[in-house]
Amino acid sequence: MDDASGLTTILVRRALGLQRADLHEDIATLVQQSLLDTLGVTLAGAFDEVAKRQRDDALSEGGRGAARIIGSAQRLSLRQAALVNGTAAHALDFDDVNLAINGHPSAVLWPALLAIADAHDCSGAETFMAFLSGYEFACRVGLVVEPGHYDRGYHATASVGVLGAALGCARLLRLDEVRTLHAVGIAATMASGLKAMFGTPCKPLHAGLAARNAVEATLWAQKGLTSRPDILECDRGFAKTLSPDFRPQDALADPDRLWIRENLFKYHAACYGTHSAIEAALALKRRGLQDNEIEQVRIRVEKVADTTCNIADPRTGAQAKFSLRVAVAMALLGLDTGDLNLYSAETLARPDVQRLRQASAVELVDGWSAMDSAVILRLRDGSEVGERVDTGVPCANLTWQGERLAGKFTRLTAPLLGQAGSQRLFRAVANFEQEPVRRLLDQCQFA
Repeated sequence: MDDASGLTTILVRRALGLQRADLHEDIATLVQQSLLDTLGVTLAGAFDEVAKRQRDDALSEGGRGAARIIGSAQRLSLRQAALVNGTAAHALDFDDVNLAINGHPSAVLWPALLAIADAHDCSGAETFMAFLSGYEFACRVGLVVEPGHYDRGYHATASVGVLGAALGCARLLRLDEVRTLHAVGIAATMASGLKAMFGTPCKPLHAGLAARNAVEATLWAQKGLTSRPDILECDRGFAKTLSPDFRPQDALADPDRLWIRENLFKYHAACYGTHSAIEAALALKRRGLQDNEIEQVRIRVEKVADTTCNIADPRTGAQAKFSLRVAVAMALLGLDTGDLNLYSAETLARPDVQRLRQASAVELVDGWSAMDSAVILRLRDGSEVGERVDTGVPCANLTWQGERLAGKFTRLTAPLLGQAGSQRLFRAVANFEQEPVRRLLDQCQFA
């Protein structure tokens, strides 16, 4: 296609051309909030079984000790550290989201970049811009291939996120444009991640593998390995192979727009596709409804939710995070959906959760926005009440958002770092651009 000529080069050049002096301060706030949130969920996620297995396996293999495990003074190779930290970042499914890629870019980008920054003693300022460049590139790549890429069954966190992370790593290592194009091309041929793994330990592994592959692709490009410089648009390349959609015009449109402004944060420890329904259920709960008044629950969602978070009868805590019926039942019962321990077989076995889950039906709607959801309750007296919420709309009040994220961060990290340690890490994130990255990671060790 003529309008796709040079697409990869244009998007890489734009991302590398972002300059700190040109950014409004809301961008700095959003990057800082993403870092804070990612560190919080990574530290808490380090105790998840899949993350522990990755860490133990990496330590058993040894390494040159170039980069630290987040939460530990132990060091691994660059590739191992990116893998372990990326897996931990996504282990709880509590990390931030961007709908441009239908995935979780931060859980791939930060682990890859922090590994390189730790090993190469990079500054926070350099790493800040590397993150933003990689984030924006990932979102533009997502626009090229969505929605068909996600609908086809690819977990875009990994398959698109690896390209963004490779670009970010290339910027951090100061590769020129040509070698950055090769890094992106190498990453593209390593891209994978299947949605069929949702609800299994392989889903968080996707983020770890993508972070590792991004680091590896960039290091190979730095050493002279070459690839195609037109991997997004070429025949049998990334877009035309991995998606029935090919939308270069969407990726090239509005070149000054920064997609970090569309970043969405999680306050419920479940798939983001359940969050609108949870918020709608919570709004109904605030009306004073008691669960024994509820006879039937209807959950209306956009049809894409059927392939992400519609496990009808989950049997494990991991599967519960991808069940609209269970998420709504827990919210209607007034359970704390931000509590990591809530998502368990014990919760699923509760009679009240079972009753509301079994009384629930999911209705798929065509044409709603991706996160739009409604919960309608039929009560025992025959009346109906409902609420509709769309958590796909970014928060406009960054101060309020920051306060809410600070509460989440403290809740996740204070039990691990101690209250004083949690506050020290919080301050280190606030000063991220002014310090070497190693000083931030110094504050990430468990008490």
